[in-house]
Amino acid sequence: MAAHTPRSVSPISMVRVARPSTVDLITAELRKAIFTGALPVGSPIGEVEMSSQLGVSRSPLRESTQRLVQEGLLTASPGRGMRVSVIGPEHVADVYDARLAVEAQAARLIIKAGAAPILEILERAYADLVAASEQEDAVAIGDADIAFHRLLVDSAGSRRLSHYMATLAIETRIASFSDPNGYTVRRSISETYRQLLDALAAGDTASAFAALERQFAEAVARLTGQDADVDTVERPVTEAIPTMTPIEFTDES
Repeated sequence: MAAHTPRSVSPISMVRVARPSTVDLITAELRKAIFTGALPVGSPIGEVEMSSQLGVSRSPLRESTQRLVQEGLLTASPGRGMRVSVIGPEHVADVYDARLAVEAQAARLIIKAGAAPILEILERAYADLVAASEQEDAVAIGDADIAFHRLLVDSAGSRRLSHYMATLAIETRIASFSDPNGYTVRRSISETYRQLLDALAAGDTASAFAALERQFAEAVARLTGQDADVDTVERPVTEAIPTMTPIEFTDES
């Protein structure tokens, strides 16, 4: 009777899950601070002060700020150091052109994959925007608006599109913060949101593109002062601006 030799089994190859590094955590905190206005547009980035405020050393902070310079959220000037970027009226259209490219492609991918599974989620996000617009909190309205558009892109299932949209969302907020009249948002909701959702439900790529194109044209006109008649909600000057807090590190960071 032949003897059976046990087969050798190779150990299972496991890919270690990447954990956020200190630089990743600092970068996320800086993005959040720019988005909320805790770091105002045009404000300088002082390494000593900021590293103390965040509870980190200057080396990872410096690496983090370089990342944000590459993303366009910070601007480095010889002899002046780094500052939070300012997006003036002359650059607003370019931001929305980039958003149109990303969001229209996201809509196309959603329709191609079958929009039905995510329409309910987008409808809820739209309902949140409607509810926010019935109040007087400009930041809440702006947050709900950006959340809707980020959800649209994330629903496409493209990691790169979501990555680009994350930066464009902050640039959109910077453009609003850069308005010399202060942070304002549109009070009424453009009918293009409903048109976009209906186009997704109908699988109509051309109509989805047209809805986004019109919606962004309206936003550009408002932010550049070409449409002064639209009713807006402003953030009061006295409203408290969020502040940056020390980063909490875990044993896994």
